[in-house]
Amino acid sequence: PTAPSGGLTIAAIPQREDPADALIAPNAMLEGLPPGARVGTGSLRRRAQLRALRPDLVMVEIRGNVDTRLRKLDAGEYDAIVLAAAGLRRLELSERITELLAPPRMLPAPGQGALAIECRTDDGATKEVVRQLDDSATRVAVEAERSLLARLEGGCSAPIAAWGRWDDEQLVLDGLVAATDGSTVLRSSARGDAGNAATLVDRVAQELEAQGAREIVAASR
Repeated sequence: PTAPSGGLTIAAIPQREDPADALIAPNAMLEGLPPGARVGTGSLRRRAQLRALRPDLVMVEIRGNVDTRLRKLDAGEYDAIVLAAAGLRRLELSERITELLAPPRMLPAPGQGALAIECRTDDGATKEVVRQLDDSATRVAVEAERSLLARLEGGCSAPIAAWGRWDDEQLVLDGLVAATDGSTVLRSSARGDAGNAATLVDRVAQELEAQGAREIVAASR
């Protein structure tokens, strides 16, 4: 959720894993998949960007945890599936990754690859202990991504992507909003000092809104 539940706070965001999406396919990378190949993903964000890259692919809903999805792929229900690279690596399943669909080619979901450690707001002792796990650079980047999502009034199912990262000691934020059929992909990017993260979010959001982002988000609901 873009807004925390009352009485809870994100006390720490540890160092981030790779935020990229990962293609898992038995026989080919994305460009090598045959026309009409069935790609399993439950994410509107992934579907929209994949359709922009390969309009001929057929997007098919998939549910279940990582092991379940991999079993469905191995059973031939799909020609390929797309999962978060971070999840596969944390489960020691990196060998299943056929191709990293890394940004800027495909932008990740806000916060993808990052862990949020949440605790009660009034539990000072726990907050103090957990704070030792916080990585300030990751927190700034992820909070910028989440702020952009909130600004565009998107939820976890909206076709919105964001990628915050550091380059030459400056924060760079890329934002993307795409029509679910991939016919329209809006992009914006801004760079600046970490202390001006809110200004970067505003710039990216305003540019996306000027291109028609809110209409696309509303249509996806």
